[in-house]
Amino acid sequence: MEMARRMDCAAGKEFEIETALREALANAILHGCKNDPTKKVQCCVSCDEEHGLLIVVKDPGTGFDPVQVPDPLVGENVYSNHGRGIFLINQLMDEVRFERNGTEIHMRKY
Repeated sequence: MEMARRMDCAAGKEFEIETALREALANAILHGCKNDPTKKVQCCVSCDEEHGLLIVVKDPGTGFDPVQVPDPLVGENVYSNHGRGIFLINQLMDEVRFERNGTEIHMRKY
């Protein structure tokens, strides 16, 4: 977030960006790294006026199919104490894309 602030890309959008970034990093650590402190998560940030802010979070896991993630607004999922990260990221960022079998998330904010 400090890098995004220095690049002057986050002005007025800090809450949305930081929340989405925290969710993506938490998912990468929990699911991609299986909480293994020897595994590493990569985070890359770029920014320009034409393309906005791009954050890419990569983990060493086997990946997942985002289509298979249960909708947190349906049925019993509403009462779950987890499973809202991908939903929140999609709501907070302008573009979200999964690459490399779900081991990379590309999040863009204009």
